Amino acid sequence: MPIEMPSLPYPPNALEPQISAATLEVHYGKHHRAYVDKTNLLVAGTELAGRPLEDVIAMTASRKRKAALFNNAAQAWNHGFLWNSMTPGGGGEAKGALADRIKSDFNSFADFREAFRAAAVNHFGSGWTWLILDAGRLRVVSTVNADTPIGHGKLPLLTLDLWEHAYYLDYKNRRPDYVDGFLDKLVNWNFAERNYQQAIGRKAAE
Repeated sequence: MPIEMPSLPYPPNALEPQISAATLEVHYGKHHRAYVDKTNLLVAGTELAGRPLEDVIAMTASRKRKAALFNNAAQAWNHGFLWNSMTPGGGGEAKGALADRIKSDFNSFADFREAFRAAAVNHFGSGWTWLILDAGRLRVVSTVNADTPIGHGKLPLLTLDLWEHAYYLDYKNRRPDYVDGFLDKLVNWNFAERNYQQAIGRKAAE
């Protein structure tokens, strides 16, 4: 079966005013769609045809001659993860076990927020900022262009897209305002909590 384009988990206007329906029309409807379509085109007739995105990413992450396939597959996966990292009425502080872990690994939620904000605002060019679980510890990392933590065996909990198509219609060059809107109004902490619970369960089973 070909890789499918996931549905948005909310209506296109649900993230307004932080992210407009016009931005999602372009970002989800055109950019994400193009990555999915290109991935399906590149895997057709190969040993990767019919494999899930995670397998395609894992099997191409270190193969330079497969860079085009990796870039498109990783972007398709990253975007699917991004839509779930946001929710209407989200943002603010984490709750539950993940909140406790954030306070343990970053000293306070305020310190985590500053670390995530600084990584996203100061990242040069296109890419992504992530909260990941790495070797049993929460970390904030940024990846360049299409790169993704799952290509390096890391466990992402949430992400923010830093490519200009993610925010330029709404914010122009004001990336700091875009990052603040994400952190204060959009972060889906329930999604991040589920990912955290799955990650620590996976580590416990290893």
